[in-house]
Amino acid sequence: MAANPLVIECPFAEVQQGDFAMRGKWHQEFFHNDNPIVLELGCGRGEYTVGLGRMCPDKNFIGVDIKGARMWTGAKDALESDMKNVGFLRTNIEFIHHFFAPGEVSEIWLTFSDPQMKKATKRLTSTYFMERYRQFVVDGGLIHLKTDSNFLFTYTEEMLKANNLPTEVCTRELYQQTGDDTAEARSIQTYYESMWRARGIDIKYLRFHLPTQGHLQEPDVEIELDEYRSYNREKRSGLDFSK
Repeated sequence: MAANPLVIECPFAEVQQGDFAMRGKWHQEFFHNDNPIVLELGCGRGEYTVGLGRMCPDKNFIGVDIKGARMWTGAKDALESDMKNVGFLRTNIEFIHHFFAPGEVSEIWLTFSDPQMKKATKRLTSTYFMERYRQFVVDGGLIHLKTDSNFLFTYTEEMLKANNLPTEVCTRELYQQTGDDTAEARSIQTYYESMWRARGIDIKYLRFHLPTQGHLQEPDVEIELDEYRSYNREKRSGLDFSK
């Protein structure tokens, strides 16, 4: 990872000091172009980061994750393919707002994020994280959520309703869709996504806009917890519902 020029690893001490050198300079110093920057948060092996990079050469993609062993797969693929519009950032997503300047990012993809059913502030679609994204996403920037989790999808729907956030696409059966507005989300399918579909689990997709102004509030609704176990994920609570 340290030898791969497409990967940036930032020590926690540097984040705390707030002097990350690439902040506000991703276009000039990393990608060397002015194309829109798109993040995949919790990128895992980087399948979406690399796949979207191949599909959309007119955009720049950065996969973000803390687990280097997983990220290495996508970073190696992108390097061997000589991709100029793909990069990877190894850090904790909770600190993501320290790495980008206001308006530096156009879109965010959240692909099969952990539902975090016990604590709302850990969910990547919570208002806690939306406030972080607001610090660097363009006004009205796009947020994509692709998930197998009914809990996370329902929670995000309720968060959008509670805050009247503009929604472009909302479907619980992504692969039953045929229109151009979901083509990008349907075009890439990970190994584990294929496994979930084979088990009869519907893949859900949301795309919405995030304004940089206005108060955000958490939805006050109880949601039934996911009953199934997906890869390396299990229900860790005896409860059946959570907010």
